[in-house]
Amino acid sequence: MTRGISGFELLPASTMASLVGMFLFLTMKGWWRYASHRTVLGVSLPCPGRWTFMSGLCSAAIIGTTTLAYTFDGTSIVFMMLLMRGGVLMIAPIVDAVSHRRVQWPSWVALGLSLGAVGVATGPGADLRLSLAALLDLGVYLLAYFFRLRAMSHLAKSEDPEVSIRYFVEEQMVATPAIVLSLAALALVGEGGVLLAIREGFTHFLARGRMLEEVGIGLLSQGTGVFGGLILLDHRENAFTVPVNRASSILAGVLATAGLSFWLGQRGVGARELLGAALVMAAMGVLSARTVLKALRGRSAAGASAPLG
Repeated sequence: MTRGISGFELLPASTMASLVGMFLFLTMKGWWRYASHRTVLGVSLPCPGRWTFMSGLCSAAIIGTTTLAYTFDGTSIVFMMLLMRGGVLMIAPIVDAVSHRRVQWPSWVALGLSLGAVGVATGPGADLRLSLAALLDLGVYLLAYFFRLRAMSHLAKSEDPEVSIRYFVEEQMVATPAIVLSLAALALVGEGGVLLAIREGFTHFLARGRMLEEVGIGLLSQGTGVFGGLILLDHRENAFTVPVNRASSILAGVLATAGLSFWLGQRGVGARELLGAALVMAAMGVLSARTVLKALRGRSAAGASAPLG
């Protein structure tokens, strides 16, 4: 390539691929039936509610800001990822308090370890360069997550899986169409560097010769949205589900940075970033301990009650 593809140029192709991926996933799982329906001209169509519509718009903002976050010049992928994930970690117990949900002690321990990982990465000697665009991207991302977690806590974090699936379907059917339509509207305006870049994202999609890579980014992004969203919708408190979701993402960022260093000679993962990843692994261990021990006790009890011979 004679030059790289800017984040704004990349958004149209990746979000259109995410839209297709969302539709295929929900169709293959047969989950459309869980959504609320309205009859339009004699045809029953899935339709989001007020809360899921708002949550879908927030999810659209998260998709866009996440894609852009890793494209800013001079900013470390892992550093930006830790700021975004750490910010959501701090939001989680606040949302639980507002939603009157009790936070269990392992969640507090894991939250502390996860925030420690962010502190290690941003401590003395760290490269803390952030452009104004990166700061704005971070602010929109965190605000969108606050409202999304609040909506989930209000409506969807239930032990009934059908409730969670209904919320997930209605949110997803809003999120990706909303961001694609927003980008299309901005591309039609097409004035200024950013809007022209978005327009080129639509018009030069085939000419760039990187269709498979751009579509792949969108499909993988939708994959993280699917599995990450289902984790957040678990009935347990946000101080539990958010660290599980965020820790997995941070580890992915560390591995991606190491891969870029190995294959393309880019800057690798520093010692402080590896220490941060280790703290995140410890947080995941704390969170999983109760579930693993409960499963083992259940298995032992089942074995003890089984008839001999």
